[in-house]
Parts: sequence; C-alpha cells; structure tokens
Amino acid sequence: MNIVDEIEKENMKEKTPQCKVGDLVDVHVRTVEGEKERIQIFNGTVISKKGSGNRITITVRRVVQGEGVERVFPIHSPNVVDIVVKKSHKIRRAKLYYLRDRKGKGARLKEIRRRVKKASKSDQTDSVVADEETVATEETPAETTKASKAAKTTKASKAKAKKKDEKPSTDS
Repeated sequence: MNIVDEIEKENMKEKTPQCKVGDLVDVHVRTVEGEKERIQIFNGTVISKKGSGNRITITVRRVVQGEGVERVFPIHSPNVVDIVVKKSHKIRRAKLYYLRDRKGKGARLKEIRRRVKKASKSDQTDSVVADEETVATEETPAETTKASKAAKTTKASKAKAKKKDEKPSTDS
C-alpha cells in the first residue's frame, strides 16, 4: 500500500454520511469566532460530488434573498460535524450546474418519496402493553373516572354500529 493511502486512511471519518447529488441536506459546520466555537447549519441542495478517498467534496447550493450561494464541503473534514439528508430528488445528471441559471419553479426538482416500513404486529402489541402499564401507575383518581367514562362511550358506540350492521334484510 502507498504511504499517501495510509495517511489518508488515518484521517478518514469512520461513519461517512450517505448523501447523493440532488439531496436536500443540512451541513453542520463547526465555526470558530475568536475564542468561541459554535455549530452553524448550512442547508441546500447537493449539486456536485467529486473526489475519492478522504478528498471527497460536495458542493451545496441554496438561494438566499434572491442570490445563489454555493459552498464546497470536504466530507472528511473535522470541521464538518454532520450531514443530515432531509429529502432526496430524482435526477438524471451527475452534476446539477444547470440549476445556477434557473429561478423559481424552473429550479425545482421532483422529490422521491420513501416508504416507511410498518412495524410487525408483535412489535406493536409489545409497545402498547408497555404503554398501558406506565399509564396505569401514573393515573390519579380523577383520571380513572374520565378513562372509565371514555371506555363506556366507546363500548356504546360500538354496540350502536353493530346494531346498524345487523338490520334484517327485506328479501321477498
């Protein structure tokens, strides 16, 4: 292995954020002002990604008061604390430099909606049982009367719905 590769491996972050071109991201950047240090968030669309190894950089673009602002962030820099992907967009190019010339609706990208997997039934029942136990220990007498009234009203409404379903049919 090359000496340069070994030095680069030492400086790489263990968990790199998975962002692609076309993603709407929040980049958390550590800024030092005098003796104070704070984290500043720069949000925008990733318009390009280039480099390899620990030299990977992303260019993030956003429009502030009608003026386009672009910043280049090295992903493995110690000043880049975190990159949070908020949305992903459908793109057909590797670089989105054409967004520089567009404004308003022309600069919009089509969003990719991701489906959230539902938890299995066994996971849902376990969490419900745990929630009921914690509620039961924290209830006061006033709350229990309200809860019993609410339970009675729901039982009554279910009984009414059942009666409506069981109406005799007029088959003659």
